Amino acid sequence: MPIRRLPPETVNRIAAGEVVERPASAIKELVDNAIDAGATRIEVEAHGGGLTRIMVADDGCGLSAEELPVAIERHATSKLSPDAEGLWDLLAIHTMGFRGEALPSIGSVARLSIASRAKGQSDAWSILVEGGAVGDVAPAAFAGDHGARIEVRDLFYATPARLKFMKSERAEALAITEELKRQAMANEGVGFSLDIDGRRIIRLPPEHPGPQGRLARLSAVLGRDFQDNAIEIDQTRDGVRLTGFAGLPTYNRGNAAHQYLFVNGRPVRDRLLQGALRAAYADFLARDRHPTAALYISLDTSEVDVNVHPAKAEVRFRDPALVRGLIVGALRHALAGAGHRASTTTAASALEGFRAQSMIPGYQPGPSPAGFSAWQAGGWTRPSPQVLPGLSDVSARVEPGGGYGVAEAVREAAYGDYDAPPAIAYPGMSEGPAPVFDPVDFPLGAARAQVHETYIVAQTRDGVVIVDQHAAHERLVYERMKTEMAAGGVARQALLLPEVVELDPAEAERVVARADELAALGLVVESFGPGAVLVRETPALLGKADAAGLVRDIADDLAENGQALALKERLEEVCSTMACHGSVRAGRRLNGAEMNALLREMEATPHSGQCNHGRPTYVELKLADIEKLFGRR
Repeated sequence: MPIRRLPPETVNRIAAGEVVERPASAIKELVDNAIDAGATRIEVEAHGGGLTRIMVADDGCGLSAEELPVAIERHATSKLSPDAEGLWDLLAIHTMGFRGEALPSIGSVARLSIASRAKGQSDAWSILVEGGAVGDVAPAAFAGDHGARIEVRDLFYATPARLKFMKSERAEALAITEELKRQAMANEGVGFSLDIDGRRIIRLPPEHPGPQGRLARLSAVLGRDFQDNAIEIDQTRDGVRLTGFAGLPTYNRGNAAHQYLFVNGRPVRDRLLQGALRAAYADFLARDRHPTAALYISLDTSEVDVNVHPAKAEVRFRDPALVRGLIVGALRHALAGAGHRASTTTAASALEGFRAQSMIPGYQPGPSPAGFSAWQAGGWTRPSPQVLPGLSDVSARVEPGGGYGVAEAVREAAYGDYDAPPAIAYPGMSEGPAPVFDPVDFPLGAARAQVHETYIVAQTRDGVVIVDQHAAHERLVYERMKTEMAAGGVARQALLLPEVVELDPAEAERVVARADELAALGLVVESFGPGAVLVRETPALLGKADAAGLVRDIADDLAENGQALALKERLEEVCSTMACHGSVRAGRRLNGAEMNALLREMEATPHSGQCNHGRPTYVELKLADIEKLFGRR
């Protein structure tokens, strides 16, 4: 069959299939153009899931009558220019768009109308493109001083087969909403609005540039709880800067949908982010829970290639290991700086669980307005104290003035042969047996009681703290074991007969390349010819380990995330199990000194706000919230 040149309209429709996959893709391209034009406000309207009508209006610099017909030509753009030597550098990209394909691609499969007034000009102009057919430039009405208004009708009418691949109107509307949220998170200085089928969906005013404005925008998009439970990230390494916010471990989700990555202001999807977050939160979350994060990477444009995919949704880093290491290190540093802080949503959940009529089984509302006569007639049954569960159970009580220092009893019971880490020193404390200031001024307060031999109730200056003694002490022991393991290295056991593990040659090469890193974790491997790895030693903590399965899991992790997460997670799982069995159990009665010692150790230990599975170790109820429960506020 002879080689033929494709006609321009067919070429445009092929490009449209790459750039405009669905209505959300068209909106992304149009919003990118508006941001590149310097817009401070962007309005988006969609009808019929974006298939019937899309409108994007902005207050950017606008287009002149001469620029309009050029703007709808393929590979015509104002965002690239040659250097002094006449070379066009595709790595020096400082704008969202640069390919010059969006407008001609949309115009080739839909009815595209552009009306615009250039900044500094009095007249506005418009142009119409229908299925690739370009109309004449004509005068137009335009409300703003400058900017552009782009309207897309009957998307994919020129390619009916594409319509069969579209999802329901609701699904397409959700995709549009998600896309605009990503754009809003990437550009906090720009105001966004979105209306779908006449319903107001998003209204986001412009925020001040900087961390506070960015956090306000993230709070508006992800919810106010994110702002209350976010940790600020700001680290720089070898010219790469990472900023943004990540949620506390106890503020987690059931999927990875709330993990966002922005590179030089561009929303991107990259597996690197999921792998890095999984590594950073491995100590704190169960495998089926996922952290929430919005991370922003800034680096020289020569260090990242954005010309990987026509939709510009993917990027390729020149040094992905540097970026991955920066994300993991910055997150771990920020999590360590959070100390014993736990999510505020745990308190909100606890308060929602309080219901006046469900606190006492068999409870009925009080007397009717008829008063005592109604009670005599049997309209009200007084609850008997005997029906209150746990009323006669034994609990400890701590009176003010009891020892608030670190007790030897808790050291022996909690740490065995280990020495408990020193209690945190607070200003105003003396070295004597009693503190100088009131113990309720400690962050976790002073222990007042132990209930059901499981929970410690402590009083703070402005509220009450309830501590799960087993979960809290499990984290303390686990952190102690991790510190000692890092200081002394992971003990290894030699295999009587080294085990040969067959792998794909590329997988084997990746595993052997990380041999030094694996040896530090207790796994000694070496190359055994192409496509095979020889395992000589395994971590002693794992006991009788499945060396072949472990190496294959490591190979999968290296291929997907670039890190040997499987081995780290198995070691941490063993340490977690050992910490669980070696910690203070639920059902053990503690005296006042032991309870206060546990509280002080929590304050001095990083990550003590959550157990090894991401569950909170304590819940803090503010006095104001408690007063609301009883109608005092």
